[in-house]
Amino acid sequence: MGVTLADVAARARVSAATVSRVLSGNYPVAESTRGRVLRAVEELEYVVNGPASALAAASSDLIGILVNDIADPFFGIIAGAVQTELSGAAGPGGEKLAVVCSTGGSPERELNYLTLLQRQRAAAVVLTGSASEDAAHAGALEAKLARLSGAGTRVVLCGRPAAGAASPDAAAPFTTLAFDNRGGAEQLTAYLAGLGHVRIGCVAGPAGRTTTGERLAGHRAALAAHGIEDDPRRTVQGAYDRASGYDAAVELLRRDGALTAIVAANDTAALGVCAALRDRGLRIPQDVSVAGFDDLPFSVDAAPALTTVRLPLQEAGARAGRLATGREEPPPGGLATLRAELLVRRSTAVPHA
Repeated sequence: MGVTLADVAARARVSAATVSRVLSGNYPVAESTRGRVLRAVEELEYVVNGPASALAAASSDLIGILVNDIADPFFGIIAGAVQTELSGAAGPGGEKLAVVCSTGGSPERELNYLTLLQRQRAAAVVLTGSASEDAAHAGALEAKLARLSGAGTRVVLCGRPAAGAASPDAAAPFTTLAFDNRGGAEQLTAYLAGLGHVRIGCVAGPAGRTTTGERLAGHRAALAAHGIEDDPRRTVQGAYDRASGYDAAVELLRRDGALTAIVAANDTAALGVCAALRDRGLRIPQDVSVAGFDDLPFSVDAAPALTTVRLPLQEAGARAGRLATGREEPPPGGLATLRAELLVRRSTAVPHA
């Protein structure tokens, strides 16, 4: 039996009428009481609009798209491609409303948005980008997604690792489209090493994120394969933005002024690296080669153009949209890994004598 209004009232130690007042928002309720009711709703996963038993299956026209930062082109491209596919699904009863939720990278906000989407009986949820490596959050997220899926909501993870086990022989409760971040980073660093670079700095992403861990692992694997020491002084972590790339490059040069190449966590951070190098009178690529990741739209127009790794962002978003609307069958085991492609633009990465 589903969770009822009475269950929420019992958990919050208030009357059912008080719960109704809090949820409707039409009556004044003491803030402490309101907080207890909302905590009970969250803990019990109560579906607000009517008896939970009558709403067991998702039936709304709403599809939620969770992104870390809507201002980041990485997420904008994916979200835009998802939304285009939702428009493509239009027809009698086929129209869907996309709601983009920007989490700011907060694990707590991610869970809160999923709860809100569950209450709205979202037809589907698409989670994009990096995930938190915190084990407690991963467990809470997997449980939340399982409840959504069990209630009839299609769940698609796009550009992040699978939540829970996925095998070719078993049906997964949700679908994962993962990027080969490790393989792409390994290709990139191996390319620089092949050009003769041995003093390679790394501007890694923020700590505790799956994408950061995967790309850093690929970078280190390439260093090891080429017999290059993984000197911890040559790695600085920070956000995936220009300011962090700038600050990280300054720190790397402070630690080792003889660096001949720098790989950045993404193309945006790479622009910050380039700015820091120029401000210090260093030429790109004659003095220091620079490489990015993602192949964001501006990377080819940067001066010089960035050598980078292309992720199929548009393809991934479009496929996630089709999966979310049931217009494409999930891959075997619910998991597909999308290939990363090295894009060599020699203007930012040249041989080191």
